[in-house]
Amino acid sequence: MQARGKVTAAELADELEISVATARRDLEALSAAGIPVYPQAGRGGGWQLLGGARTDLSGLTSAEARALFLIVGPAASVAPEAKSALRKLVRALPDTFRAEAEAAAEAVVIDPAQWGRPPREQPALVQQLQAAVVQRKRVRLVYRGWNREPSERLVDPWGLVQKHEIWYLLGGVDGAERTYRVDRIIEAIVVDEAAQRPADFELADAWERVMREVNEQRERASAVVIADTAILPFLRERFGEGSMSADPVDERRTRLRVTAPTEALLARSLAGWGDHLDVVEPESVRRELKRLGSEIVKRNSPVGARSPRG
Repeated sequence: MQARGKVTAAELADELEISVATARRDLEALSAAGIPVYPQAGRGGGWQLLGGARTDLSGLTSAEARALFLIVGPAASVAPEAKSALRKLVRALPDTFRAEAEAAAEAVVIDPAQWGRPPREQPALVQQLQAAVVQRKRVRLVYRGWNREPSERLVDPWGLVQKHEIWYLLGGVDGAERTYRVDRIIEAIVVDEAAQRPADFELADAWERVMREVNEQRERASAVVIADTAILPFLRERFGEGSMSADPVDERRTRLRVTAPTEALLARSLAGWGDHLDVVEPESVRRELKRLGSEIVKRNSPVGARSPRG
């Protein structure tokens, strides 16, 4: 009514995605509660605010409204609930805020897909786990860890994190903090038991601890290499900015240290750039590169020249 001056119950029902009967009941409830809305019967009639009355139902400042719509706007393109919520909220803003808020909602588009790759689909269990977190209900998971047999555990769900298109569930098992990749959860059943959550738990702080632990594992093995400076962007994409330290050697080459969970994985990651870099140390990584090179040559030599396998 603030935005249009006068609306019919049918228009309101269509806008808010409710029934006409519900719209009429809500309008009558507003009037009974003292909000100055009244109906006008007949052709061209409808409901309107008495005397042009205005109200800011959101309580947001202009800067707050702009920030909210900048953040939530991109989600509205993929989440119908967010789109509906934004549409309702913008109607509650004062006229002076509304145009800027609508522009903010349309100012950003987020494309999660990498170039040349389709976007990773959101695991089907994410919404179910989100509901369990919000409702503070325990979840019985059947989980398959990396290279392990599936196992069942009862989890107190504390929060969800999405990083690089991968979803993680943070929670507690018998009071101990645990992290699970959602795409490795085979089954999740919400049980009618209240989840236990530490009073001082902060999801952002817990995720910082998880990342530190993961980075420590990622940096168990390291190697010093001298690489063509031109391939540094590709090495950074493969190893991560945090796991590389670089110092220029000359105009064309850079000395850097790269890390990985194991020396075998480190050698495999470097093998594809063998003609653009030299491994300085350790010798064990150099030996693994030589072994990989010999295996590649053997597997890709002309068919008639291959050694018979015993």
